[in-house]
Amino acid sequence: MKSAIIGLLAETSIHPGTEQSTGAIDLPVAREAATGYPVLVGSSLKGALKDKAGQNSLDGVTKDEIFGKQNNAGAVAVTDARLLLLPVRSLTSHYKWVTCPYLLERFQRDRELAGLSASFAVPKPVKEEAIAAETPGNNQLFLEELSFNVREAADEIAAVAEALAPLIKHRSARERLKQQLVVLSDDEFKHFAMYGLQVNARNQLDEDTKQSKNLWYEETLPPDTLLYALLIPRSGKEPVLDHLKQLFNGHPYLQVGGNETVGQGWCAVAWLG
Repeated sequence: MKSAIIGLLAETSIHPGTEQSTGAIDLPVAREAATGYPVLVGSSLKGALKDKAGQNSLDGVTKDEIFGKQNNAGAVAVTDARLLLLPVRSLTSHYKWVTCPYLLERFQRDRELAGLSASFAVPKPVKEEAIAAETPGNNQLFLEELSFNVREAADEIAAVAEALAPLIKHRSARERLKQQLVVLSDDEFKHFAMYGLQVNARNQLDEDTKQSKNLWYEETLPPDTLLYALLIPRSGKEPVLDHLKQLFNGHPYLQVGGNETVGQGWCAVAWLG
Protein backbone atom coordinates (compact mmCIF):
# COMPACT_ATOMS: atom_id res chain seq x y z
CA MET A 1 0.00 0.00 0.00
CA LYS A 2 1.45 3.32 -1.09
CA SER A 3 1.50 6.19 1.38
CA ALA A 4 2.85 9.72 1.18
CA ILE A 5 5.35 11.72 3.20
CA ILE A 6 5.05 15.49 3.51
CA GLY A 7 8.01 17.67 4.38
CA LEU A 8 7.31 20.72 6.54
CA LEU A 9 10.02 23.39 6.32
CA ALA A 10 9.39 26.12 8.88
CA GLU A 11 9.11 29.54 7.26
CA THR A 12 8.39 31.23 10.59
CA SER A 13 8.83 30.13 14.19
CA ILE A 14 6.57 27.22 15.18
CA HIS A 15 4.98 26.67 18.57
CA PRO A 16 3.67 23.08 18.73
CA GLY A 17 2.54 23.66 22.28
CA THR A 18 1.91 21.45 25.25
CA GLU A 19 -0.27 22.13 28.28
CA GLN A 20 2.48 21.38 30.78
CA SER A 21 5.04 24.02 31.76
CA THR A 22 8.63 23.11 32.63
CA GLY A 23 10.83 25.25 34.85
CA ALA A 24 11.27 28.82 33.71
CA ILE A 25 9.53 28.23 30.36
CA ASP A 26 5.82 28.82 30.73
CA LEU A 27 4.86 27.45 27.31
CA PRO A 28 7.34 24.77 26.11
CA VAL A 29 7.05 22.90 22.83
CA ALA A 30 5.56 19.41 22.76
CA ARG A 31 8.19 16.68 22.96
CA GLU A 32 8.34 12.94 22.46
CA ALA A 33 8.30 11.21 25.83
CA ALA A 34 11.12 8.76 25.12
CA THR A 35 13.54 10.93 23.11
CA GLY A 36 12.77 14.46 24.26
CA TYR A 37 12.75 15.63 20.63
CA PRO A 38 10.28 18.36 19.63
CA VAL A 39 7.23 17.00 17.82
CA LEU A 40 4.07 18.27 16.16
CA VAL A 41 1.47 15.74 17.32
CA GLY A 42 -0.64 14.03 14.69
CA SER A 43 -3.97 15.34 16.00
CA SER A 44 -2.75 18.92 15.64
CA LEU A 45 -1.39 18.32 12.14
CA LYS A 46 -4.57 16.54 11.12
CA GLY A 47 -6.60 19.50 12.35
CA ALA A 48 -4.45 21.90 10.31
CA LEU A 49 -4.87 19.78 7.17
CA LYS A 50 -8.62 19.52 7.72
CA ASP A 51 -8.85 23.29 8.18
CA LYS A 52 -6.99 23.84 4.89
CA ALA A 53 -9.29 21.36 3.17
CA GLY A 54 -12.27 23.33 4.47
CA GLN A 55 -10.89 26.52 2.94
CA ASN A 56 -10.40 24.94 -0.50
CA SER A 57 -12.66 23.07 -2.86
CA LEU A 58 -12.09 19.33 -3.17
CA ASP A 59 -13.06 17.58 -6.39
CA GLY A 60 -15.63 14.87 -5.65
CA VAL A 61 -14.80 14.35 -1.97
CA THR A 62 -15.50 16.13 1.33
CA LYS A 63 -13.09 16.91 4.13
CA ASP A 64 -15.11 14.63 6.44
CA GLU A 65 -14.65 11.70 4.06
CA ILE A 66 -10.87 12.25 4.12
CA PHE A 67 -10.34 13.08 7.80
CA GLY A 68 -13.43 11.61 9.41
CA LYS A 69 -15.77 13.04 12.03
CA GLN A 70 -16.91 12.12 15.50
CA ASN A 71 -18.65 8.83 14.65
CA ASN A 72 -16.83 7.90 11.44
CA ALA A 73 -13.18 7.18 10.73
CA GLY A 74 -11.54 9.06 7.92
CA ALA A 75 -9.86 7.64 4.83
CA VAL A 76 -6.34 8.68 5.81
CA ALA A 77 -4.23 8.44 8.97
CA VAL A 78 -1.93 11.37 9.84
CA THR A 79 1.16 10.62 11.93
CA ASP A 80 3.11 12.96 14.18
CA ALA A 81 5.37 15.39 12.32
CA ARG A 82 8.84 14.29 13.40
CA LEU A 83 12.01 16.33 13.62
CA LEU A 84 14.63 15.71 10.93
CA LEU A 85 16.83 18.82 10.62
CA LEU A 86 17.40 21.47 13.29
CA PRO A 87 19.08 24.78 12.40
CA VAL A 88 21.85 25.52 14.92
CA ARG A 89 23.90 28.72 15.15
CA SER A 90 27.56 28.43 14.28
CA LEU A 91 30.02 30.88 15.82
CA THR A 92 32.41 30.64 12.86
CA SER A 93 30.13 30.25 9.81
CA HIS A 94 26.57 30.37 8.53
CA TYR A 95 24.13 28.28 10.57
CA LYS A 96 24.17 24.51 10.11
CA TRP A 97 21.36 22.05 9.54
CA VAL A 98 22.06 19.46 12.21
CA THR A 99 20.79 15.90 12.46
CA CYS A 100 21.93 12.58 13.97
CA PRO A 101 22.07 8.88 13.04
CA TYR A 102 18.91 8.01 14.96
CA LEU A 103 16.78 10.57 13.12
CA LEU A 104 18.16 9.45 9.77
CA GLU A 105 17.57 5.79 10.62
CA ARG A 106 14.01 6.59 11.68
CA PHE A 107 13.44 8.48 8.43
CA GLN A 108 14.63 5.41 6.51
CA ARG A 109 12.18 3.20 8.41
CA ASP A 110 9.34 5.64 7.75
CA ARG A 111 10.19 5.69 4.03
CA GLU A 112 9.93 1.91 3.99
CA LEU A 113 6.58 2.11 5.79
CA ALA A 114 5.40 4.52 3.08
CA GLY A 115 6.54 2.12 0.36
CA LEU A 116 9.48 4.28 -0.72
CA SER A 117 13.10 3.25 -1.15
CA ALA A 118 15.62 4.21 1.55
CA SER A 119 19.05 3.30 0.23
CA PHE A 120 21.43 5.94 1.65
CA ALA A 121 24.05 5.00 4.25
CA VAL A 122 23.68 6.65 7.66
CA PRO A 123 26.89 8.43 8.80
CA LYS A 124 28.14 7.36 12.24
CA PRO A 125 30.03 10.15 14.03
CA VAL A 126 31.82 9.44 17.31
CA LYS A 127 31.71 11.67 20.36
CA GLU A 128 32.82 15.29 19.75
CA GLU A 129 32.89 14.65 16.00
CA ALA A 130 30.86 16.33 13.28
CA ILE A 131 30.55 14.76 9.83
CA ALA A 132 30.25 17.37 7.07
CA ALA A 133 30.86 17.76 3.35
CA GLU A 134 33.88 20.01 3.83
CA THR A 135 36.53 20.50 6.49
CA PRO A 136 37.03 24.08 7.76
CA GLY A 137 40.53 25.54 7.87
CA ASN A 138 41.23 24.68 11.51
CA ASN A 139 39.26 21.41 11.42
CA GLN A 140 36.95 22.78 14.15
CA LEU A 141 33.23 23.53 14.02
CA PHE A 142 31.66 25.65 16.76
CA LEU A 143 27.93 25.11 17.29
CA GLU A 144 26.59 27.36 20.02
CA GLU A 145 28.96 26.80 22.97
CA LEU A 146 30.30 23.42 21.82
CA SER A 147 33.29 22.59 19.62
CA PHE A 148 33.49 19.58 17.28
CA ASN A 149 36.26 17.97 15.26
CA VAL A 150 35.13 17.81 11.65
CA ARG A 151 35.44 14.63 9.60
CA GLU A 152 35.05 15.31 5.90
CA ALA A 153 32.79 12.80 4.14
CA ALA A 154 31.54 14.49 0.99
CA ASP A 155 30.05 11.36 -0.58
CA GLU A 156 28.17 10.29 2.56
CA ILE A 157 26.75 13.77 3.14
CA ALA A 158 25.82 14.12 -0.54
CA ALA A 159 23.83 10.87 -0.37
CA VAL A 160 21.97 12.00 2.75
CA ALA A 161 21.30 15.45 1.26
CA GLU A 162 19.92 13.85 -1.89
CA ALA A 163 17.51 11.75 0.19
CA LEU A 164 16.34 14.71 2.31
CA ALA A 165 16.13 17.32 -0.46
CA PRO A 166 12.67 16.26 -1.75
CA LEU A 167 11.23 17.21 1.67
CA ILE A 168 12.30 20.85 1.11
CA LYS A 169 10.00 22.89 -1.11
CA HIS A 170 12.38 25.67 -2.11
CA ARG A 171 15.00 24.97 -4.75
CA SER A 172 17.45 27.49 -3.27
CA ALA A 173 17.30 25.73 0.13
CA ARG A 174 17.78 22.31 -1.46
CA GLU A 175 20.87 23.56 -3.29
CA ARG A 176 22.61 24.70 -0.10
CA LEU A 177 21.59 21.67 1.95
CA LYS A 178 24.74 19.67 1.24
CA GLN A 179 27.07 22.49 2.37
CA GLN A 180 25.12 23.20 5.57
CA LEU A 181 24.30 19.63 6.59
CA VAL A 182 26.11 18.30 9.68
CA VAL A 183 25.64 14.92 11.38
CA LEU A 184 26.38 14.71 15.12
CA SER A 185 26.21 11.75 17.48
CA ASP A 186 22.79 11.01 18.98
CA ASP A 187 23.80 12.16 22.47
CA GLU A 188 25.27 15.47 21.31
CA PHE A 189 22.35 16.20 18.99
CA LYS A 190 19.98 15.70 21.91
CA HIS A 191 21.69 18.60 23.72
CA PHE A 192 20.68 21.01 20.95
CA ALA A 193 17.19 19.51 20.62
CA MET A 194 16.64 19.93 24.37
CA TYR A 195 18.36 23.24 25.09
CA GLY A 196 19.00 24.95 21.74
CA LEU A 197 15.50 26.17 20.84
CA GLN A 198 14.34 29.76 20.79
CA VAL A 199 12.76 31.11 23.97
CA ASN A 200 10.75 34.30 23.45
CA ALA A 201 9.50 36.65 26.15
CA ARG A 202 5.94 37.82 25.53
CA ASN A 203 4.03 40.41 27.49
CA GLN A 204 0.44 41.55 27.97
CA LEU A 205 0.12 45.29 28.60
CA ASP A 206 -2.65 47.27 30.23
CA GLU A 207 -4.47 49.21 27.52
CA ASP A 208 -4.48 52.46 29.49
CA THR A 209 -1.27 52.49 31.53
CA LYS A 210 0.82 50.21 29.28
CA GLN A 211 2.10 48.47 32.39
CA SER A 212 2.80 44.77 32.31
CA LYS A 213 -0.12 42.57 33.28
CA ASN A 214 1.35 39.22 32.35
CA LEU A 215 4.89 38.29 31.29
CA TRP A 216 5.53 34.79 30.01
CA TYR A 217 8.23 32.81 28.23
CA GLU A 218 7.47 30.70 25.21
CA GLU A 219 9.59 28.07 23.45
CA THR A 220 9.49 27.76 19.67
CA LEU A 221 11.12 25.85 16.85
CA PRO A 222 13.21 28.25 14.73
CA PRO A 223 12.63 29.01 11.04
CA ASP A 224 14.20 26.45 8.67
CA THR A 225 13.45 23.54 11.01
CA LEU A 226 12.53 20.51 8.90
CA LEU A 227 9.81 18.12 10.04
CA TYR A 228 8.04 15.36 8.16
CA ALA A 229 4.88 13.28 8.57
CA LEU A 230 3.29 10.25 6.94
CA LEU A 231 -0.15 10.23 5.36
CA ILE A 232 -1.33 6.60 5.36
CA PRO A 233 -4.57 5.80 3.48
CA ARG A 234 -6.85 3.01 4.59
CA SER A 235 -7.03 -0.01 2.31
CA GLY A 236 -8.86 0.90 -0.89
CA LYS A 237 -8.73 4.63 -0.09
CA GLU A 238 -5.42 5.45 -1.81
CA PRO A 239 -7.04 7.97 -4.26
CA VAL A 240 -7.68 10.39 -1.37
CA LEU A 241 -3.96 11.19 -1.39
CA ASP A 242 -4.40 12.76 -4.81
CA HIS A 243 -7.10 15.03 -3.41
CA LEU A 244 -4.88 16.04 -0.51
CA LYS A 245 -1.96 16.75 -2.81
CA GLN A 246 -4.16 19.10 -4.85
CA LEU A 247 -4.62 21.28 -1.76
CA PHE A 248 -1.01 22.43 -2.11
CA ASN A 249 -0.83 22.92 -5.88
CA GLY A 250 -1.62 26.62 -5.84
CA HIS A 251 -0.46 27.56 -2.33
CA PRO A 252 2.04 25.03 -0.90
CA TYR A 253 1.89 26.31 2.67
CA LEU A 254 0.29 25.15 5.89
CA GLN A 255 -0.17 26.86 9.25
CA VAL A 256 0.44 24.53 12.22
CA GLY A 257 0.69 24.97 15.97
CA GLY A 258 -0.27 28.01 18.01
CA ASN A 259 0.10 31.78 17.72
CA GLU A 260 -1.31 32.10 14.21
CA THR A 261 -2.25 35.74 14.84
CA VAL A 262 1.41 36.70 15.41
CA GLY A 263 2.54 34.94 12.25
CA GLN A 264 3.90 31.74 13.72
CA GLY A 265 3.49 28.22 12.40
CA TRP A 266 3.83 28.72 8.63
CA CYS A 267 5.50 25.83 6.80
CA ALA A 268 6.36 25.20 3.16
CA VAL A 269 4.95 21.81 2.21
CA ALA A 270 6.75 19.36 -0.07
CA TRP A 271 5.09 16.13 -1.19
CA LEU A 272 7.02 12.87 -1.39
CA GLY A 273 5.27 9.77 -2.63
